Amino acid sequence: MRRPLLPAVILALVFLFLIGPFLVIVVSSFSGTASMSFPPEGFSGRWYAKVFGIEMFRTTFMVSLKAGLAATVTALVLGIPVAYVITRHTFRGKGVVELFFASPAIVPGLVIGFALLRFFVYLSGLPVITGLYLGHTAILFPYTVRVVSASLRNFDPAVEEAAVSLGSTRLHGFFAVVFPNIRSGIAAAFILAFITSFNNVPISLFLTGPGVATLPIQMLIYMEYYFDPTISALSSIIIVLTVVIVQAAERLLGITRYM
Repeated sequence: MRRPLLPAVILALVFLFLIGPFLVIVVSSFSGTASMSFPPEGFSGRWYAKVFGIEMFRTTFMVSLKAGLAATVTALVLGIPVAYVITRHTFRGKGVVELFFASPAIVPGLVIGFALLRFFVYLSGLPVITGLYLGHTAILFPYTVRVVSASLRNFDPAVEEAAVSLGSTRLHGFFAVVFPNIRSGIAAAFILAFITSFNNVPISLFLTGPGVATLPIQMLIYMEYYFDPTISALSSIIIVLTVVIVQAAERLLGITRYM
């Protein structure tokens, strides 16, 4: 039976609409001229070499990496117990609690960034790097709770109850029985949260300051003064690394089951 042509055309157009901007960035990163253009004039890979030669990109990359890892680990440490309580227990006001924990993912990032700026910097007087870490932890927390909760719901609680009935404590039962069976979900939460933190702009825009900036913010600052294909090259590197990490995690862990 011949398949209808219209759905295939619509699918191709939607795919082009979604992937088109990334293709433009990648292609323009090989431009041979000193200005960003599409289609590019000439061919050159010097912009990729320039990315690694700019010190502020290397410095802010390390800031994004350290802040992302620290915030992700903290969000997981806080999110796993919360996800366990939400999925395993029923209590009054449970829906309100879940909505409250999900609020950082619902409220616009600019609003959260301004609120965190007022609280962490103006009122608390915390160092910029500490405020950045706490702000990223706050926005990553809902993602860890959501993904780990999905993993816990896929795990039969009767297995844990059997361990408890055989003499295991709740804490020992969790680490001996539950934790090994939800490791894939925890890994998925880690990857999703870290990528979210590393690429975040709205929160970082408010919480960075003199001497402290993340890589996305530094890219915005660079574009205020220069319009060469360096940013296209750096964006292409980030795109490729993100795709490789997500695809590797999908093949090894099947992370789409938890998202």
